[in-house]
Amino acid sequence: METLRERKKQRTREALLRTALELFTTQGYERTTVDDIAEAVDVSQRTFFRYFAGKEEAALALMEMTVAHFLQTVRERPPHEAPVEALRQAVLEGWDTLNDVVEAIAPVELYLRMCRVIESTPALLAAHLRRSVEVEEAMAAILAEREGVDMDTDPRPRLAVAVFSGVMRLAERQWSAGEDFSLDAMRALTVSYLEQVGPALSESWRTH
Repeated sequence: METLRERKKQRTREALLRTALELFTTQGYERTTVDDIAEAVDVSQRTFFRYFAGKEEAALALMEMTVAHFLQTVRERPPHEAPVEALRQAVLEGWDTLNDVVEAIAPVELYLRMCRVIESTPALLAAHLRRSVEVEEAMAAILAEREGVDMDTDPRPRLAVAVFSGVMRLAERQWSAGEDFSLDAMRALTVSYLEQVGPALSESWRTH
């Protein structure tokens, strides 16, 4: 059972994270300091560093939670689904259950605004893309285990993940550059691009 001390620590971490996201999205990541975040929560800088290694970790923390949820969802997809279909259904389920994942920390609208900050901040985008490489390896390992293949000798898990990740990255960029920043818009864009993968790879694009 969780102790009172553990609950207090969890509440402090969540308050620091929520405050960090609010400051990053209102005054900018670069202009926000650790002292700003700590002061807003009425704790010391030292307390902040008990929970986060730095601003970057706080900025990416909520996205890390959603990625972990996505990977777990892939693991739990029915075994009869083809690998790419399992990825597709997992990401759609992830968008549909986003409230359940992030609402304990922050409103979904704040999470989406933070996604745009990550896209527009070079240091955060670079960190996000570095982390994506690790996520892709984890995803490929899950697919390999599901299908009973060795991904060191069978390229298909990594190939499937490379295509899927490329589509997701494109959807992120297009959504961030658009005018509709809603969750519905991001989900619709994701669905649209995933549905075009097969035709784009296997059919001619010529209209004449």
